[in-house]
Amino acid sequence: MSASLSAPASRGGYVPRRKRPSIWLLLPVLLLVVLSLLPLVYVGLKTWQAGWAEALHLLWRPYVFGLLRNTLALMVGVTVACGVIGLSLAWLLERSNLPGRRLWGVILCLPFAVPAFVSSFTWVSLSASFEGLGGAILVMTLSKYPLIFLPVAATLRNLDPSLEESARTLGQNRWGVFFRVTLPLLWPSLLAGSLLIALHMLVEFGALSIIGLQTFTTAIYQQFELEFSNANAAMLSAVLLALCLMLLWLELKVRGKGRHVRTGQGAARQAGQVRLGPWAVVGQAYCLALAIIGSGIPLGMLAYWLAVGSSAAFPVAAISEALLSSLALSLGGAALCLVLAVPVGLLVVRYKGQLAIWAERLPYLLHALPGLVIALTLVYFALHYVPVLYQTSALLLIAYALLFLPLAQAPIRTALNKAAPQLEEAARTLGASSFSAFCRVTLPIIFPALGAAFALVFLDAMKELTATLLLSPTGLNTLATEVWAHTANVEFAAAAPYAALLILVSGLPVYLLTTRMYLSR
Repeated sequence: MSASLSAPASRGGYVPRRKRPSIWLLLPVLLLVVLSLLPLVYVGLKTWQAGWAEALHLLWRPYVFGLLRNTLALMVGVTVACGVIGLSLAWLLERSNLPGRRLWGVILCLPFAVPAFVSSFTWVSLSASFEGLGGAILVMTLSKYPLIFLPVAATLRNLDPSLEESARTLGQNRWGVFFRVTLPLLWPSLLAGSLLIALHMLVEFGALSIIGLQTFTTAIYQQFELEFSNANAAMLSAVLLALCLMLLWLELKVRGKGRHVRTGQGAARQAGQVRLGPWAVVGQAYCLALAIIGSGIPLGMLAYWLAVGSSAAFPVAAISEALLSSLALSLGGAALCLVLAVPVGLLVVRYKGQLAIWAERLPYLLHALPGLVIALTLVYFALHYVPVLYQTSALLLIAYALLFLPLAQAPIRTALNKAAPQLEEAARTLGASSFSAFCRVTLPIIFPALGAAFALVFLDAMKELTATLLLSPTGLNTLATEVWAHTANVEFAAAAPYAALLILVSGLPVYLLTTRMYLSR
C-alpha cells in the first residue's frame, strides 16, 4: 500500500506514519549541505594555516575589541529598533481603524527597495553627522524593518480572532490579551525576522564603508583587498561565525520546541478593529515620519543628483546591459534558492532528523559570513576542483543561493507548518503519487509563501555587491556594481541613473507584495 494511516492519535486526530524521505528529496538537501560546508572548511583551513600564535596575536588586541564592540552595538541596536517599528506598524495597520492604512502598508515598505549603500551615501551627503555608529543604526533600521513588519503583519491577519475574543470574555483587557495571547502567537514570525536582521548586520559592508563604521566585515575586506592576507581575514571571519552560532543557539532556546500548527487555512473572519479616536493623528504622524525618513529623503537626494547630472552623457547601452545582467542573475538566484529551500523545508517539517537540522542551520551560519568570504571560497574550490565553473555566471548563482537561502527558508517553513500532511496522505490513498499529491494539495497552500520568498531573494540579489564584484564574469556589470564603482570615485551624478533604475526594479516586487497584502483586500 503506497500510504496508510496509523491508529487514531489523542483527541481523535489521525497522523500519518513517518516514512523515509525519497531520494529525490534527499539529493538537493545533500547538495546544499556540501555547498554550505565549503566556506566553513575554507575558513577553518586558512585559520589553521596561520597557527595558534598568529591567531592570538591578531585577535587579542584593542583593535579587534573595538570591531567587536561596533559590530555588537550595530546588531543589537538595529534589531531592537526594527522589532519595535515592525511590530508597532503591523498592529497599527492590521488591528486599528487608522485611515489609509492600506496605502500606508505599501508606502512603508518602499525603503526595502532602496539599497542600503545607496541610502547611506544620500544621508552622508546631507551631513557628516550621519557618519559613525548612530548613522549606521539609522540607515540600516530604515532599510531592514520590513523584514519584521511584513511577516508579523501577515501572521496578525491570519490569526483566528476567537482566541483573542475568548481571552476578552475571561476578563482580560486589550493589553492583557496582546501580551498573553497575541504576542506569543507572533513570536515565531518576530524571531525569524529578528534573526535575519541580526545576521544581516554581521555581514553588511557597502553601507558601513560609506558611513565610515569599522566592523568585522569592513576589516575582513581590508585584509583581503588591501593587505592580501587571507589567513588574517579568515580568522576574523571565524569570530563572525562564533557570533552567528551564539545567535542561532539563543534563537533556538527562545523559540523553544513548541509548534504553532493548525489544519487548513483557518476561518476567513477578521479580528475587530481598535478605534484610535484622537490617537489616529499620532498614528498618521508616525507613519508619515517613517515614510519621509525611510524613502522620502533618499529618493529626494537621488533626484537631486539626477538633476545635477542631467547635462552629462547618459550611456544608454551600458545602463541597458547592466539592467539585463542584474535581472538575469537575480531571477536565476531566486529560482535556485526556491529549488533548494522547498526540499529543506519538507525535510525539516515532515521528517526531522540530524540531516534536517544541518540543512536548516548551515545556511544561517553562512549568512554570518561576508559575501567576500563566500566568493573567495568558491573561487578557491572552482580553481582547484571544478575549473570549468571559474568565471561563469553559474558560480555567481551558487553564491547567491548560499548567501540568501535563509530569506526563502523562513516563509516556506512557516507555510509548510500550516499544510497538514494528512491532506497529502488522503490524496495518496485516492491513487495520486507522492509528487502529484504535493503539487495538487500542498503546493497551492504554500504558493503565496513561495512568491514572498522569491521576491525577498530577488530583492537582495539585485542589491548584492561584494560577491558580485569578485565572481561576475569579465565584462559583466550589474546595476549594483556600477553604482559602487561610481560612488567610490565620488561620481554621484554618474551613479544616479544606475541607482534610480536599481530602486525602480527592486521596488516592483515590493509593490506587488504589499499591494497583494493591502490594496487587494
